[in-house]
Amino acid sequence: MSDMNQGRDDRGSRNDDSRGDDRGGRGGRKGFFRKKVCKFCTQKLKIDYKDPETLKRFITERGKILPRRITGSCAKHQRRLAVAIKRARALAYIPYVTK
Repeated sequence: MSDMNQGRDDRGSRNDDSRGDDRGGRGGRKGFFRKKVCKFCTQKLKIDYKDPETLKRFITERGKILPRRITGSCAKHQRRLAVAIKRARALAYIPYVTK
């Protein structure tokens, strides 16, 4: 093994696991995770494709549908929400993409 390859394994990556800090993970702190609750289940909201103001809270500013882990919706309401957003797009209540 030459001097240039010391401290590296066969693939060329470092094998001494020195990354600068010993905290590991997400900065070494264990944050308190609060489970998000479905707004449609708790507040008895109706998902309606004709209500673009409600639907806009569940899409990004670029027009993408936000995932369940971000919105906190349950699986049943996330599926209905996606269908409603797609219908609203088709009927031009909300845009497909914004510039």
